[in-house]
Amino acid sequence: MEIIKNASAGTMESSDAYVEIEPAEALSVELESKVQEQFGDAILAVVGEVLKENSVEKARVRVIDQGALECVIRARVETALIRGKGEN
Repeated sequence: MEIIKNASAGTMESSDAYVEIEPAEALSVELESKVQEQFGDAILAVVGEVLKENSVEKARVRVIDQGALECVIRARVETALIRGKGEN
């Protein structure tokens, strides 16, 4: 999947996550989370899984987590990807 435009999904509300994605020359993921010390590795693993499942090789992804569950993080990343590839 090729990311052709900047896109985002989610909110900054408690128990949600805000995900930004933009075109880039390589794949990078940044994480800001109030639970990063405890769950940062698990959050990054979920983001990585979604990117791999969608064959994303070049993008800059920024996740601002507010204590979201795994299913919410997955949904926010998937939505941002769909928007970033220009389908929505």
